[in-house]
Amino acid sequence: MTTAHRNSRELRAVARHLGRRRFLTATGAAAALAFAVNLPTAGTAAAAELDTAKLAEDPFTLGVASGDPLPGSVLLWTRLAPRPYEPGGGLPRARIRVGWEVAHDARFTRVARRGHITAHPEFDHSVHVDVNGLDPDRVYHYRFRAGRWTSPVGRTRTAPRAGARISELKLAAVSCQAYHDGYFTAYRHLADEDLDAVLHLGDYLYEYAVNAVGGARNYTDRRLPAHFNRETVTLEDYRLRYALYRSDPDLAAAHAAHPFVVTWDDHETENNYAGETPENDVPPEEFLLRRAAAYRAYWENQPLRRPQQPAGPDMRLYRRLRFGRLAQFDVLDTRQYRSDQAYGDGWQTPGPESEDPARTMTGETQERWLLDGWRASDAVWNVVPQQVTFARRRNVPTPDFKLSMDSWDGYPASRQRILDGAEAAGVDNLVVLTGDVHVGYAFDLKEDFDDPSSRTVGTEFVATSVSSGKDGAEKPANWDNLTQANPHMRFYNGRRGYVTVTLTTERARADFRTVPAVTTPGAPVSTAASFVTEAGNPGLEPV
Repeated sequence: MTTAHRNSRELRAVARHLGRRRFLTATGAAAALAFAVNLPTAGTAAAAELDTAKLAEDPFTLGVASGDPLPGSVLLWTRLAPRPYEPGGGLPRARIRVGWEVAHDARFTRVARRGHITAHPEFDHSVHVDVNGLDPDRVYHYRFRAGRWTSPVGRTRTAPRAGARISELKLAAVSCQAYHDGYFTAYRHLADEDLDAVLHLGDYLYEYAVNAVGGARNYTDRRLPAHFNRETVTLEDYRLRYALYRSDPDLAAAHAAHPFVVTWDDHETENNYAGETPENDVPPEEFLLRRAAAYRAYWENQPLRRPQQPAGPDMRLYRRLRFGRLAQFDVLDTRQYRSDQAYGDGWQTPGPESEDPARTMTGETQERWLLDGWRASDAVWNVVPQQVTFARRRNVPTPDFKLSMDSWDGYPASRQRILDGAEAAGVDNLVVLTGDVHVGYAFDLKEDFDDPSSRTVGTEFVATSVSSGKDGAEKPANWDNLTQANPHMRFYNGRRGYVTVTLTTERARADFRTVPAVTTPGAPVSTAASFVTEAGNPGLEPV
């Protein structure tokens, strides 16, 4: 029996044993996950402590990361794994004492904060350090120690003080990094950018199999272990897949250079799932067990605070960050709470099912949280980092057009509630940041997408993929159809890369940065196009 078949069989057995009703309780979910992955439910008291002098190999192979900057604090992350491609990272099931330092300089001559934290085997020896007592709007450097080993040095930055009047904020948005589709060259260039933060908009990893030569990377100097050559289903599968991705030097460089603000899309769990509904025909309780494993591994491997730690198949990922009075970021989760895709998903003719007012992309609670946050906002720019294309996107310029049921086009009533809420709250400068589609777009958001002359109410910048879709093309095959069918689409490019967004009190500028290839390493980066939108005057203009 193959490992993948055995894993699927074990999931089905656990799901049948617990049943959906029991699984959907918090205690049932925790028990189910513990039962499925052999984790103790009583915590970590039983685990012995490892003598760090016995760490014979470098445990910091997965690098370091920081995230979710606040005015006085930032979250630091690392995960100990001397042999990252092995289950458990090559470590025993023991607690490990890890030291950490935050300094004003990269040589650590002026240490601002230091301390110790325990890396627990139950969390795959990942650590999340919420460092407080820092100065606002400052660059800091950080590192970890375990035994005689010291991690790479990371660079991070705290957010400005609430109410501070700052003149500029520069961000980058990234998404969709399929390891098997190519190298993460865009991240190497991203590491060299002068940024305040990076927004990762989803598909940090893919559940699909990665063969021995790394798919399109076509390695000739190494062979990946066979356990990567299967779809991720169990907690161990997801943990190993994060280790594969995190071991990429270009991704590690970007994490070490900038604080990340992360949110997921579908592939961190399973392609195009919607809430409790899986892509494939499996019982809901079986899928929720898989979702619980995926969510746990996501939290373990991202720079996220304790409020984001999942409970079984539930994880509150939507959250709000502020950068003085210049920008408010409302980070959305458009997967966990959405209605199932209409008409069986894919590109379909819209109709009563997709246009049902009851359909939701965010769920009622998250939608109310977003609109309430806008009403309380005094920021110049209200930025919404989220996953799937927000603007309408007809596939052809003829009356028989279709729309993507996985995007906001499949949830038009939900989109309209968001736009109406922004207007009611007096949000003058709305910027939506999007990933998912492996291309770069720039959209004017219209009051009425059927009327190109209607009022522009906001802007959407869609970040292309880091590697998903392989090399891509400057003008994909559907370029003519999409640009003609959607006059509010101001830019469309199918190369890989990222988008930087610079915010000032007067304007927002987007620079679409692309690389010509990812199937071979080391490609250069260039700017494919740049656009600006003025504060108080929505609408994109090329630079």
